Amino acid sequence: MKTRILYTALAAFAVSSFSASAQDAERPRGERPQRELPPEVLKKFDTDGDGKLDADERKAAMDDRRAKMEEQRKAVLAKFDKDGDGKLSEDERNAAREAMKARHEALLAKYDADKDGKLSPEERKAAVAAGEEFPAMRPQGRGDREGRPGPEGRRGPGGKGAPAGKGGAEE
Repeated sequence: MKTRILYTALAAFAVSSFSASAQDAERPRGERPQRELPPEVLKKFDTDGDGKLDADERKAAMDDRRAKMEEQRKAVLAKFDKDGDGKLSEDERNAAREAMKARHEALLAKYDADKDGKLSPEERKAAVAAGEEFPAMRPQGRGDREGRPGPEGRRGPGGKGAPAGKGGAEE
């Protein structure tokens, strides 16, 4: 009986491995499926009007997104950096999280028509059309989780997650 279960499990594993590799073979390496771009992005950045973004147009769109994220980061710092040191302490991050959570709940209460606890693309479009803005970044930056770089690009001197030679513990 145990042998039959083992062989069945091995057969199932082999079949699933084969089907996964067959799916990978359908898509050439290095190519990602193209996402459909929002019409407002195409309207703003598709300068040649071909309905897609070439490398230069994509770079312009990314630069614009980075600039907006930097503006939002500065706005979060201006609002929540109470000690003025240019970064958010744990208490300041918690305050920012609570404010964003309250903002999210208010948006859900106002625009979540199907009451599923999240905004569908249509509900989000309605909110944007009504003039609502959505934050492009989390207030804690990216350094609040283990192994993820902080706003300065590293976890800080001696911090966990910083590679050796770049402010990590091994220096």
